[in-house]
This record gives sequence, C-alpha cells and structure tokens, in this order.
Amino acid sequence: MPIPLFNSIASWLLKKRYHQIELFLKYPDDVQDEVLHQLLSYADETALGREYGFDSISTYKEFSERVPIVNYEEIAPLIERTRKGEQNLFWPTHIKWFAKSSGTTNAKSKFIPVSSEALEDCHYKSGKDLLCLYLNNNETSQLFNGKSLRLGGSKELYEDNGSFFGDLSAILIDNMPLWAEYSSTPSNKVSLMSEWETKLEAIIEESIKENVTSLAGVPSWMLVLLNNVIEKTGKNHLFEVWENLEVYFHGGVSFAPYREQYRKLLPRKKFNYYETYNASEGFFGIQDRNNSQDLLLMLDYGIFYEFIAMDSYGKETQKTVPIWEVETGVNYAIVITTNGGLWRYKIGDTVRFTSTDPYRIRITGRTKHHINAFGEELIIENAEEALKKVCVKTGAEIKDYTAAPIFMRGNEKGAHEWIIEFRKSPEDIAYFTEFLDNALKSLNSDYEAKRYNNTTLKMPEVHVARENLFYDWLKSKDKLGGQHKIPRLSNDRCYVEELLDINKE
Repeated sequence: MPIPLFNSIASWLLKKRYHQIELFLKYPDDVQDEVLHQLLSYADETALGREYGFDSISTYKEFSERVPIVNYEEIAPLIERTRKGEQNLFWPTHIKWFAKSSGTTNAKSKFIPVSSEALEDCHYKSGKDLLCLYLNNNETSQLFNGKSLRLGGSKELYEDNGSFFGDLSAILIDNMPLWAEYSSTPSNKVSLMSEWETKLEAIIEESIKENVTSLAGVPSWMLVLLNNVIEKTGKNHLFEVWENLEVYFHGGVSFAPYREQYRKLLPRKKFNYYETYNASEGFFGIQDRNNSQDLLLMLDYGIFYEFIAMDSYGKETQKTVPIWEVETGVNYAIVITTNGGLWRYKIGDTVRFTSTDPYRIRITGRTKHHINAFGEELIIENAEEALKKVCVKTGAEIKDYTAAPIFMRGNEKGAHEWIIEFRKSPEDIAYFTEFLDNALKSLNSDYEAKRYNNTTLKMPEVHVARENLFYDWLKSKDKLGGQHKIPRLSNDRCYVEELLDINKE
C-alpha cells in the first residue's frame, strides 16, 4: 500500500474513535459506574470474587465497604501463585504475562499481572487514542507518512513456570499488532535487546536511515539517545536528521527539567509535545489538547478510579472517594481496580485535578517520594516547578537530581540536601541555591513556614554532581534504559548517601 494512502486510512480509522471518547466526556460518572459493575460481574466466580461476594455488590458504597484497599505486598502471594500456574484467583481469564516493575531503583521487583483484556482494552486502546486525539487536534498531520522512533525497556522477556515476565514495553512490543510494528522503528529485535549501551548504538544505526515523524519514550533516556544521534551525525539539530519530525509523545517522568534542552534539539515553534500517563498497572491519561499541561483521565479502559486526599492518607481519618466526588486543587493518591485483576490497589502516584468537566489531571508525584521530615510536605510538583524557575533565572540546565532531608542533631537545625547533575552549570552555585530556596518558599507555604527565620529548616545544601554520576549509579544497579527512574525526593537518606559516596570516588 502506498504510504500516503496508508496515512489517510489510518487517520480516518483513528478519528472514528473520537466519537466514543465524546461519550465518556459527556457521561463520565455513568461510564465509571458501569466499568465498576462490569469488572465485578466478570470476576464474581474468581477466588477473590467469592471471598468478597462480588455477585451481591450493587453500589459503590458496598464495594468500598467490603473490598479492602491494598498495596503490592498484600497481594504478592496471590500473584506468585498465579505465576506458578494457578488461575482464576483474582481474574477469570488466563494470565501468563507479568510486567516486572520496581517503580524506581529499588532492588525488589513487582510482577504486575497483564491480562489479555488489559492488553487490548487498555494498553493498545490507549495507543490508538493517543494518535486519535493528536490527529483530531492536528488535521494536517503527516504522521503516518513516516515512522515513530520508540524507546522502550531494555529487558528481554523471560519464561518462568509457563508464564512470561519483563518490562511492560517488552510485553507490548512482543504482542504488538502488525500495523503498529509496520509504523515503528527500530525493529522488534533491536527494541528487545537487553544491554542498554549496545542497544543504543543499534537504535541509532537503524533509525537515522528512516523517515521519522514522531518520537515516543521517557524524556530522560530519550534525551540520551537524541544527543547521541546529534553526535554521530554531526548535525546541528534533529530536523537536519529527520526533517518531517512533528511530535514527541512522552511520559514516565516529569518533562519540566528537560523542556529547554529539547527545545534546543528541536528548534521549531510548531513542533508538538504530547504527554501520556501510563504505568505497568495500566494506562490512565492522555494530553488531549495542543500546548497543554493537563491530561484527560481516560475512563473507559476497564479501570475504575478512586482517590484519597493526601492530607488524610494513611491516617485513621483516611477517606476514599470515587471520581464523582473529587475536587479541583486537592492532592490525591490514586487507587485503581482493573481488568488485569487488581482490586482497590494503591499505585503510589499522586495527582491533582485541574478540571472536573471534563476530568483533567496533573501528576504531582509519588506517595512515597516526597520530603516531609519537618512538616514541610515538599512534593515533586513543587521541586520541578522551582527548578524550572531557577534554571530560567540562572541559565542552568539540569540533567538529573535527587534530594533528601538532613535530620536535626542536638541543637542543629534540619535542611534539605540536593545532588544536582548539570548539563550546563550555573555561574554561581550559592546564588542558584538561594534562588531555589526562594522559589520553593513561593510554591509551598509549609516549606516557607519551616524556613521562616530558620525556625526549623536552614538554607538547603546543593552538591554539584560529577558528570554521569546518576548514569553510573543506575548502571551499577543494572537499571539503565527503559522505564528506570531517578528517585527525585526521598524522606530518608538511602539514595543520597549512596550517591554522595560515588561522587567522592
């Protein structure tokens, strides 16, 4: 089939889906209520369904009272039994795929069940919806005249007791429909290579020969790839390599620290950036408008959503609410029930609703990745926004960072300790630190109160990391590439101490 014709047909098919999206935009609460009842009905004969009486649950209230909220450790035994061959424990159809995930860089791995329904009705459906929404907003797009350069995980798939596990991206690539494989680069063989640095070279070799029209991957690792493309080709920017490049689909980590670096690599005003919100547990949100920071919460992927306000999270007063009870401006932890067999599962992410008509969100961080050693409640959203401001002010560019508390000792006040690896260092690190402190004060009233007259917190300490510190740290843990992330904020000093030791070396 000629490429222009393929582009026209693909665009037409994807745009048809927009009418279904309009349905949950118009009736969001009804759609979510229907998803809950479909999940309960489908799984009522599973071991979990019989234990909690799914067949007699008729309201959300009954569901929330009868089924407990869980974390991974609480459901790990059931998942392990399924990995060893038992079925119908928490989902009725056969589950043979498990997405291996650690969330950040912890050694302990999670194995998230991936059902055939989750593959088709969530992960692949979301990929089509991402394209649908993009094409709906950009009618002159020539996306399918070329290929998408995808950067997935660098883990191969492994077989264990008749089940398969690996990075979610590896599972998706292995089960990818032909049309998606046809329109992507590099080849599946290269995409599934396990050794990151070898894989990087192979991706560049294959992709620079293609007509790449879009990019897809985690911003931190994609930046490594693209800088290597510039170095290998000797070009000034990426449009000299791929002149028809029009959009970058990104997710996994905040884009804020990398935005200016991408603008230098992609110096074209009409170039588009589209954010997604996906995880091993499911695909949740898609940017549905050009030049927006908000993500449309996708309500018909077989996922039922609940939310816990972070000011009550983990307390006796903790209250869980469905989507029809959320409020804008509140920081919520997400709880999901899915067509992969997760029931009232805490995924560890936090979001804030910017709109309830339709339901749009911004990702604010992780329930465990914040600093609250002194009541300052510093979240990732605060840190990213403050760093963006200070970089604009000082002309600095940040490659990676992490921060943790310095705990009080005797009469010594506490503080926050930052390790920042710069792509372009500020001229005066003391000024950078002062501006960072002031930016955090302006964004977080609790932090400002603790910093008032050095009452509880002293001025933060900022260490300039040596070149490739974070890369070498991840490499030492066999965590290069794919979905692996630097833990931005931590309430303990585990990561900071490790990095400081390496930095001294």
